[in-house]
Amino acid sequence: MRRTEPEGHGPVRYAPPLPDQGLPVPVGLAARLSAAADRPDAEPTGGGPALLDAACGYWERRGLPTAPERVAAAPGAPALLLALTAALGGDVLVPRPCAAWWAPEARALGRSAFHVATPAECGGVPDPYALLETVRRVRDEGGDPRLLVLCVADDPTATVAPPELVHETVEAAAAEGLHLVSDETWRDTVHEPHGTVLLSPAEMLPDRVTVVTDLGGPFLPLGWPAAVARFPDTEAGTGLRARVLDVITALGARIATPVAAAATYVLDEPAEVTARLTASVRVHARVAAAAHHAVTAAGALALPPRAGRHLYADLGPLSPALTERGVRDAQELEDFLTARLGMPAPGGHRFGDDLEALRVRLPTSPLLGATAEERDESLASPEPLELPHVVRALTLFGSAFDDLRSP
Repeated sequence: MRRTEPEGHGPVRYAPPLPDQGLPVPVGLAARLSAAADRPDAEPTGGGPALLDAACGYWERRGLPTAPERVAAAPGAPALLLALTAALGGDVLVPRPCAAWWAPEARALGRSAFHVATPAECGGVPDPYALLETVRRVRDEGGDPRLLVLCVADDPTATVAPPELVHETVEAAAAEGLHLVSDETWRDTVHEPHGTVLLSPAEMLPDRVTVVTDLGGPFLPLGWPAAVARFPDTEAGTGLRARVLDVITALGARIATPVAAAATYVLDEPAEVTARLTASVRVHARVAAAAHHAVTAAGALALPPRAGRHLYADLGPLSPALTERGVRDAQELEDFLTARLGMPAPGGHRFGDDLEALRVRLPTSPLLGATAEERDESLASPEPLELPHVVRALTLFGSAFDDLRSP
């Protein structure tokens, strides 16, 4: 019998992490962490005053006025989503595909997670009609859908949902009485911030949307876990935050003080942080566009990446050549490309896509250089695609797909 769930490929224990920055830690950020290294304690449950105030300022600058009593912090977005799912109860709805860690959070609590189809032009936000159909079907079958998780700037598809779609989906969710969690981890990594309109669901439906931002998206190294949540300014929002803090307390999910100091620093967005983020987004956007061209030139399908440090490709059109190499599903595609590219290439089944679909998420960070010096050079260069080490990496990346072309 062919293995579709080989040993060492469990969907939860081996789920892929967020695509990392692939860049050295900025000097000022490292200094903030080091300055607090002699404080071995942790933040109060839900975050200390300085961190919560910094989070309020961060959201205020994005058009979402926030008070500290509407904010909670935890060591990473997974802890916050787990607490929100536990506090809200019921079943969870997520787009297909979606971030690899969303559905396992619900299942770990014994809840059902139902995937909802997304429109052809983007991922991260369910098609509103598919959402209504799924909610009604689940209820007809005895389920209790209460929570919709969505992501306007998406992992894994690297797309940004248009405001009109977000509006229609939010309205459909509100009509069905769902609470929404908007994962806005990638909102600050939009490749063309002046040419892309990103609208938070919290701007449309403030009373029913909790915003979650993992700082490992725009600001912090993934090994320094910190995330913040913004709750609705309502009586129900107050009760939800209190229940979330109860769960975080039970989990012992407190941020280490040195990491909290670093998180407070980046949320305040001093010049060093904003300049670094702008440069990082620019280089990842250029490299992602080049990687997208290489993949589609070989005959694969992929939406143009608009945010993040990754792209999502459908290698279905290359299935004849892949089948000849023993690749017949997403797990085998993951194994094949990870070995061939020498970098992580998690299959689409990690993100809720069908195992039989030949889809894969490809990160851009490994294309920036193999050493800290090369990655620094990529970050600083006005033309990173002309750097020898980037040219070399992209050439090797493209060659991995070249011989899979259809005749």
